[in-house]
Amino acid sequence: MSYLTDRKRATGMGSAKSGTEHHWSMTVSSGALLILIPLFIFTFGPMLGASYEEVTAYFARPFPAVIAGLTIVVTFKHFADGVQAVIEDYVHGLSQKVAMILMTCISYAAMGFGLYAIIRLAL
Repeated sequence: MSYLTDRKRATGMGSAKSGTEHHWSMTVSSGALLILIPLFIFTFGPMLGASYEEVTAYFARPFPAVIAGLTIVVTFKHFADGVQAVIEDYVHGLSQKVAMILMTCISYAAMGFGLYAIIRLAL
């Protein structure tokens, strides 16, 4: 039976050393999304229900295409970071590693498909 205090048991175990970086990344991407989401809504909204030719002509302009692309990239990066925190907190062992790999692949695949769609519309 061990008579160690909680502090003594934790001494020497160290920290993950990534909490501050992760928090800062989430804070910055949240701030960017506060600006990008309204811009995306105001640039994408008028094109809902428009014909294909009107949409391609609209997204051939740089501002709507760049706003849509930035929104896609920042949103899926923010999503990946948020789901990573949830997985680290609630999933353990081998399933944690599998879930992290799966989540990363899904996030970057969705980001890639979104950017491909915007590029196809813009060109």
